Amino acid sequence: QVQLVESGGGLVQAGESQRLSCAASGRTFNSYAMGWFRQAPGKDHEFIAAIRWSDGRTYYAHSEKGRFTISRDNAKNTVYLQIDSLKPEDTALYYCGAGPAPEIAQAMGNMEYNYWGQGTQVTVSS
Repeated sequence: QVQLVESGGGLVQAGESQRLSCAASGRTFNSYAMGWFRQAPGKDHEFIAAIRWSDGRTYYAHSEKGRFTISRDNAKNTVYLQIDSLKPEDTALYYCGAGPAPEIAQAMGNMEYNYWGQGTQVTVSS
């Protein structure tokens, strides 16, 4: 049974940094890509970044470049999302997804995701 479990969320002050984790289990993910998304109250879910498990190639949503960094630890089967200079508007439920990795890295922005985690809440106070 495939599981994606996010952790690392919580209440933080504006300007601080936070690292979220997505631990994957239940299958081999070598041919997969992992993505991070978020959904704020009353808003659509938003793609942030994705990483190809096999070679670590990344893709970021244009609006999220600079403050967000996605990375992976193959030994731990875990993908991370580092968020710097947090803003109150970053308050959202952050969750990860997994799906077959496309050959073209740019396609990770709109690829199909087969598995989803439950999410971890990030709340940024001003």
